[in-house]
Amino acid sequence: MIFDVLTIFPRIFDSPLGESLLKKALDRGLIRVRVQNLRDFAEDRHRMTDDYPYGGGSGMVMKPEPIIQAVEAVKTAHPDAKSILLTPQGERFHQGLAKELSEHKHWILICGRYEGLDERVRLAAVDREISIGDYILTGGEIPALVFIDAVSRYLPGFLGCKQSVEEDSFAQGLLEYPQYTRPPIFRGLAVPEVLLSGDHARIASWRRRESLRRTFLRRPDLLERALLSEEDQAILAELKGLAGIAIE
Repeated sequence: MIFDVLTIFPRIFDSPLGESLLKKALDRGLIRVRVQNLRDFAEDRHRMTDDYPYGGGSGMVMKPEPIIQAVEAVKTAHPDAKSILLTPQGERFHQGLAKELSEHKHWILICGRYEGLDERVRLAAVDREISIGDYILTGGEIPALVFIDAVSRYLPGFLGCKQSVEEDSFAQGLLEYPQYTRPPIFRGLAVPEVLLSGDHARIASWRRRESLRRTFLRRPDLLERALLSEEDQAILAELKGLAGIAIE
């Protein structure tokens, strides 16, 4: 999978891409991340990528020429590439969307800055707009890294164990169950007995129940779109009863 990242601050990507699983994926050729400086596509001798907004107002607006020409340069060489603008106005990024987008093998990630981008960038060079959450960041670089990390996890071989991505929080629409490791008791806090039992059926049942319980307590909104079995529904009914919530 190829990620072409368009930014005016390319060095932001050095450290995250130089550590952990992303570095291993790069070293093994599972992914390619090409960070391109938008200033290289600027047309004036000062390599300006922003200007004052028409109509007045605070801040600066990113100019259309460098971004559109950078996107066109990538698409000319790679016609299958699709462009994504990282913006708070985009569709909300979630686990299901990450899995869906992992099916496409070449993404151009446009990192905005300042007060935003000239609207003509959206009209002429953007295939999709994505937001990683309802908050404001100083630029699109961190959202681009979030996108690269979340999408890459679905590539075969990226994780040491395929089961990991299937059991992570949100992978099945629920929060993940609690995890434990050695020692069995630490400062008076013991690992649940069932995890030490060796009974895989009991362990699986406990984990599912804990996943449902944690989601019910912390992110009940996720339950509205999660795929739940009759057994799951029964567990939720019990949890609601314990919490004193009326069951419809």
